[in-house]
Amino acid sequence: MAAQKINEAHEHIAKAEKCLKTGLMKWKPDYDSAASEYAKAAVCFKNAKQYEQAKDAYLKEAENHTENKTLFHAAKAIEQAGMMMKELKKMPEAIQYIEKACMMYMENGTPDTAAMALDRAGKVIEPINLEKAVDLYQKAAGVFENEDRLRQAVELLGKASRLLVRLKRLDEAAVAVQKEKNMYKEIENFPMCFKKTTAQVLIHLHRGDYVAADKCVRESYSLPGYSGSEDCVAMETLLQGYDEQDEDRVYRVCNSPLLKYMDNDYAKLAVSLRVPGGGKKKKGAAAPEGGASRAPAATEEEDDYEGGLC
Repeated sequence: MAAQKINEAHEHIAKAEKCLKTGLMKWKPDYDSAASEYAKAAVCFKNAKQYEQAKDAYLKEAENHTENKTLFHAAKAIEQAGMMMKELKKMPEAIQYIEKACMMYMENGTPDTAAMALDRAGKVIEPINLEKAVDLYQKAAGVFENEDRLRQAVELLGKASRLLVRLKRLDEAAVAVQKEKNMYKEIENFPMCFKKTTAQVLIHLHRGDYVAADKCVRESYSLPGYSGSEDCVAMETLLQGYDEQDEDRVYRVCNSPLLKYMDNDYAKLAVSLRVPGGGKKKKGAAAPEGGASRAPAATEEEDDYEGGLC
């Protein structure tokens, strides 16, 4: 089967080369037909799992589309060349081709396609290079934002924010989450604004900046429905416990379902949060507060996982 597909691919390449030949009766190369034949050859090579040759065929297809001034199709072919590099586990080369394709999509006036390609590239590189994935997700978000597609933009910003937390680049994460929150406010998704406020508080407390954390909650009082909500009460309780160095109170809030079932990167921030100076325990503490009513009180043994689950 593979040998048959490889033979077919070479037949298509021969046809493509014939399309490009000129003579007395044919003054101009037939770039359109050549591109079509190279595309067929690339598919045959791909089906035969000959990814390096498939990549070369896609690049030849792109060359001919470029000559034919069909830049959108050239970009698609270059993106496919990148996906062949992904199959070969050559991730830097894969991303290089996909980013080049994205630039061509932008030049061709198809920014949405560019943003979606950047998102795909981010998913490709994320397992091996979080820093590059952040860059790609942020670029994709920027493209969608420029097109006033805020729902798509904020989703990609969220991916970048979570990776920044995972990378412990908390100053940048704080900025990114604030931008997310502003976008959610603009599209009037207030429940998500509440969740982003919680994320902000966790990030700022891990940065050791109580003032910034408190400011995020105070600013959120202007959001419809925030004051008195479960999210609000939990954050007020957490901030009070942190400020008073009450380790039990902080533990109860951070291990409540409200925080433990956040996105994993934020949940890890919650369970690893410690009060300044080691805090103090209160024996026989009263019933849990602030959205943590069903969470058990901390024990000495449970506190052994200081530093969190990261």
